[in-house]
Amino acid sequence: MIAHIKGFVDELTPTEAVIEAGGVGYLLTISLNTFTALQGRETAKLYVCEVLREDTHDLYGFATREERTLFEALTSVNGIGGQTARMVLSAFSTQELAGIIQNEQVGMLKSVKGIGPKAAARIVLDLKDKVGQLIAGGALDVTASQGGGIAPADREQAEEAIGALTILGFQPANVRKAVAAILKEQPGMAVQQIIKSALKVLK
Repeated sequence: MIAHIKGFVDELTPTEAVIEAGGVGYLLTISLNTFTALQGRETAKLYVCEVLREDTHDLYGFATREERTLFEALTSVNGIGGQTARMVLSAFSTQELAGIIQNEQVGMLKSVKGIGPKAAARIVLDLKDKVGQLIAGGALDVTASQGGGIAPADREQAEEAIGALTILGFQPANVRKAVAAILKEQPGMAVQQIIKSALKVLK
């Protein structure tokens, strides 16, 4: 089993990285967060999760142990495969995702492409206790982003606005940040007001 790969960044795209180590180029599937962490770097160390199936042997690479831990947790949920888990980890930082699961923010998870209402509810149901244990054990830290940065009183309106903006084609991560910033400045806004304000800042 491969724990990590350290070497030269030979190729890099938003979804894949080739790390050359010992004369071998390892192709790893990555999240947008890991892609961002690798940009501009000549060498890197990626933590690895191997996904073995009858017809494929996939390697997923992560810039941090926390991201790998959450990937393994997500793929333990029935119906959540490696590519779907990668999409979730591309939409949220590890701190944000842990906070979202802890606070049962199903609407935030539904904003991710490929995650429907049932899958979002299943992730929260299956992982809330597991994430709580990881936080208690120090494996995950949500202090910097508890609840996705949105106050409890505004979460319902925020989730509706995020869902609507995502349907319009905006990236979930950008939408979430914009909505959080808007509600930080003006808490208590109605859904339509949030959407109108967000449209002015989203590109």
